Amino acid sequence: MPFKTPIHDRLFKTRKAVVSPIASDRRLLCLSWGCLLAAAVMAAMAAHRVELVARPGSSQLQLDTGKKIYMAGCVSCHGPDGKGQSQNLAGFERPSTFPDFTDCYTATREPDLQWRAIITNGGPARAFSEIMPAFRDALSQQQIGMVIEYLRGLCTEKSWPRGNFNLPRPLVTEKAFPEDEVVLNGVVNLHGTPGGSASVVYEKRIGPSGMIEAAVPFEIAHDSGVTRSGFGDIALGYKRKLFDDLKKGSIFSVGGEVIAPTGNPRIGTGTGSPVFETFAAYGQILPADSFLQLHTGFEFPTQPNKLPRAYYLHTAVGKTFIAGNRFGRWWTPMAEFIADREFEAGAVTNWDVIPQIQIPIAKRMHIYANVGFRVPLNNTADRPRQFMIYFLWDYVDGSLKQGW
Repeated sequence: MPFKTPIHDRLFKTRKAVVSPIASDRRLLCLSWGCLLAAAVMAAMAAHRVELVARPGSSQLQLDTGKKIYMAGCVSCHGPDGKGQSQNLAGFERPSTFPDFTDCYTATREPDLQWRAIITNGGPARAFSEIMPAFRDALSQQQIGMVIEYLRGLCTEKSWPRGNFNLPRPLVTEKAFPEDEVVLNGVVNLHGTPGGSASVVYEKRIGPSGMIEAAVPFEIAHDSGVTRSGFGDIALGYKRKLFDDLKKGSIFSVGGEVIAPTGNPRIGTGTGSPVFETFAAYGQILPADSFLQLHTGFEFPTQPNKLPRAYYLHTAVGKTFIAGNRFGRWWTPMAEFIADREFEAGAVTNWDVIPQIQIPIAKRMHIYANVGFRVPLNNTADRPRQFMIYFLWDYVDGSLKQGW
């Protein structure tokens, strides 16, 4: 999901203060030299692209490593250390979203596809400033990949998982990747007993591996011909990444959650018992833009006479389809398989399937929607089919007004 400081978001801002004609001329001259330098660098890189296969012993510039390419085409704005060129040399004022590639919090959170799209097609590819140029005519995709790997290496804390593990969020299955998101969920029964629910989930990343979460539900219950509604049981949770390996494409996390009985069990908006939950989450990157996600855990209510203990297993498989020669927006159809079983004598395992599709709403890819249908596969008499939807906002990547 798109990020606060993807490759570039530079917007030139003229100073509002009154300046002398001499100072104004100097600033204009600095900007002019900056534009000429950028044009010269782009032209040189376009010319040297052919020289990547130059004759042995050639004195031509060899842009065959990520560092060489960065120093040739990026350093004039981003500086030799990746923190940004000094204001005196850059020729423009930095916006608040100007990237610091050494800042692991912002430099690791998004997949390589986002970086590649912006470097290839420029800032407008993700609704950023046009001042970020497109390098598709100056660099090959192999060279762009080299630059991305070099930029990734500027984050020296290797405990931060790569944004490639930021897999699409399913409707039910918990992701292993720690995130900064606000999610609005909705569920409506399509047959049988009327009812539904809505919830707001807030997630906040803590360091390279941790994440806290809070969920506030609002329930609509129907009983004896009467429909009642109210806030449900509030949940607070923590998740921590224990392992990630980019070469293997695997990430693993564990977590826990406490569910407080804030709802009203008399009208069907609460359970009446505190619940402690432990879980594990696993993500696996598969070939051809496919993935597998697993989420399993136990629920331990403190009053099992009101709510039985239970085990669950959630599995999501999907594939992402990318438009615009792999530089545009992407859509992800998924299927979730949900199993849960109560620890009671004679209990059976309930199985559901949820076909769904996640679609991007904003061009910056930081606002998504996901729609699906939950279909019981067994014990269908008392378990209705449901329409499910969420709206997701990755708030670190931009405000709700940005990125369109």
